[in-house]
Order: sequence, then structure tokens, then C-alpha cells
Amino acid sequence: MQNQAEIWETVESKVIADCRVFKVREDSAQNGTKTGKFYVIENPDWVNVIAVTKDSEVVLIEQFRHGSGEIILEIPGGMIDGGESPETAARRELLEETGYSAEKFIFLGKSRPNPAINNNWLYHFAALNAEKTEDVKFDEHESALTKLFPLNEIPSQIKTGEITHSLVLAAFHYFSIYTTKV
Repeated sequence: MQNQAEIWETVESKVIADCRVFKVREDSAQNGTKTGKFYVIENPDWVNVIAVTKDSEVVLIEQFRHGSGEIILEIPGGMIDGGESPETAARRELLEETGYSAEKFIFLGKSRPNPAINNNWLYHFAALNAEKTEDVKFDEHESALTKLFPLNEIPSQIKTGEITHSLVLAAFHYFSIYTTKV
């Protein structure tokens, strides 16, 4: 019986597609006598933010997602720009996508979006006492509608499938751990 999972050694690696916000890499790897080709999506690290207003409302956004072909209810977030800290990116993304800002940001934790094919981290934050301070500033390919929902309704939105984005669910899980400590 093995004590740990076997590691695959990368023998050769090459970028096979540059897709503006990510690259696709093909790795040739070996594990003992076994060899194979594996594909990795190289992403920058990401952030997402659970912003809660002074009135205990969560700032959510609705936006069209090309992968699912649906409008998805989620929390603000995006890529961390080169040289930017996760918290700085979280503050920027919240402001750009919703026009909300907050003095107090709390790092909730980090997770791997999909380690089977992605190489990046997602940093989860809470922004407390968020308030609308500016107009939204979308990137060229962004469009979203900001919506406020009572914090105490979020569990039922998850249970009924109104919130289905797995990275948002991970953030709310971290948030629930944080709120039980406070």
C-alpha cells in the first residue's frame, strides 16, 4: 500500500494557446514507466469579495458567463494584475464592478479553482460596511448588474440554486467560518 499519491515528472512543457486572459500549456509527463500528455490552463491568481453593507446586505452581481451560456448571480472578483497584492486587487475589483468600496477588508482564505487543469489560486475577501462611492468601471468585455440581497437570505439562495458558481460558494463557506469566530 502506498503512503502518498504518485508524482508525475514533467519532461517537456510548451504553451499551445494564448487566449488573452489565460494560456494553455501542454505538458509531457512521466510516472515510472507511464507517460502522458496533460493540459494546464495558466491563469493569473484571482480574487473575489463578499461585500456587506452597513444594512447587512450583500453586494452581488449578475453577469453573462460564456462557459455556461447563462446569467449567473455571483460576488465581484477578477484577476490580480502583475505586481498587485491580493487585497489591492480585491479593492479594485469591488470598486470597478459595483462602485462599492469599504475601509475594512478581511482575508478569508484561499482555494484552488480547479487544480486538475488550473495552476492558480483564488483569494477570498470580505469587505465590511461597504458603501456605494463611485460609478462602475467595466473592462472592455465586462457588463454586470449590481444587486443587493439581505445577508440572512444567502443560505437559501445557495440551497435553492440561485447561487451556483462554485468559487462563490467557496467564498461563502470561508465567510461562514469567519462569522462563527467573530
